[in-house]
Amino acid sequence: MQSMSESEFFEFCQRHPDLRLERTAEGDLIVMPPTGGETGRRNFILTGLFGMWVDNDGTGEGFDSSTVFRLPNGADRSPDVAWVRRERWESLTLEERRRFPPLCPDFVIELRSDTDRLNVLQEKMNEYIENGAQLGWLIDPLEKKVWIYRPKAEVECLTDPATVNGEPVLPGFVLPLEKIWR
Repeated sequence: MQSMSESEFFEFCQRHPDLRLERTAEGDLIVMPPTGGETGRRNFILTGLFGMWVDNDGTGEGFDSSTVFRLPNGADRSPDVAWVRRERWESLTLEERRRFPPLCPDFVIELRSDTDRLNVLQEKMNEYIENGAQLGWLIDPLEKKVWIYRPKAEVECLTDPATVNGEPVLPGFVLPLEKIWR
């Protein structure tokens, strides 16, 4: 089967708005199931807390899990939470911003749900870093762990942390994890 072009994939997603889709760099489609209540609750908390920081900080734009980014390697990915520095966002044309933005976010969060395989999420986090992300958090409420990804650094794993800090990429952003863990 021939893979879809960037435009064909975008149009396919527009024709099927009820499907949450990603695409690998090789062109394989990934259908993501809807989240259950606990994951939805946790996503809402993450988005709300991070959204307040984005609004107060003003140096970039925040995005929720429904946003697909076209990474430099050709993959189309939608992290649970994403942030792009304002100058990078504003360098895109209006058309690029309306479609799947052709860039890797500077910061991403992936939140593991009951149906997610940890190794698949870890590969996805590595892909973000390889494509330009400056910071990534893989939050696993099942094991109460946070994996921190940075370019040219070993992945750091925190077990049952009370908070995680976004310095220096996200100055002043500290995510409390109490509500995520419960």
